[in-house]
Amino acid sequence: MSITTAQIRGARGILNWSQADLSERTGISATSIGSIENGLTTPRNSTLLNIQKTFETAGIEFIGTEGVRVRTGHVRVFSGREGLIEFYDDIYNTLKNFEGNVLVSNVDERKFVTALGSYADVHIKRMKELSQNIRYKILIREDDNYTPGADYAEYRGLPRELFASVPFYLYDNKLAIIQFERDITVIVLNYPAVADAYRIQFADMWERGNPLESAQDRQIKAVSGGK
Repeated sequence: MSITTAQIRGARGILNWSQADLSERTGISATSIGSIENGLTTPRNSTLLNIQKTFETAGIEFIGTEGVRVRTGHVRVFSGREGLIEFYDDIYNTLKNFEGNVLVSNVDERKFVTALGSYADVHIKRMKELSQNIRYKILIREDDNYTPGADYAEYRGLPRELFASVPFYLYDNKLAIIQFERDITVIVLNYPAVADAYRIQFADMWERGNPLESAQDRQIKAVSGGK
């Protein structure tokens, strides 16, 4: 079921978004959004779906053909490679308006880069662009030196006995649990209390982790001939 023009206006009002704000987040021109809201044009279903997903990512829930409200808690499941890409889009769209720490634990970055393919480069580039407002902390296994996000993230290595095969990802009030067995499955819980509990767990693990060389340190060492 497509959302209505009244729901679009209502969702913008709840989020305090202007038509320009919605335009920036959807890639649809502000003029087109104005025409849709005023009933001057009939949008394609794909256009309405784009707008709906953008609002839902921002925490809006649509009810029937008229209702709209803030979602207080929610669970989403992403499956397969396309689902993983959609999950990374959710990360980016969430972090565009976020300042603070992003916490990632028990990660084998090779699995993510392999699964994402060329889209990994797209995500790394846009995370670097957001690095002024966010600080990434990533826990990998202590004998792992593969750190593709080193330009914007701080890595620490966990001892083997503390490293688990199921990574989790904390961004804003969202906790994502990811498994790569058989098909990729990402479960995202949008519950602040759950996210806070995992932040406490992450803080303990971070203190146990061993600092790894930053990208800048490796560059300096390479220039100086390893000295």
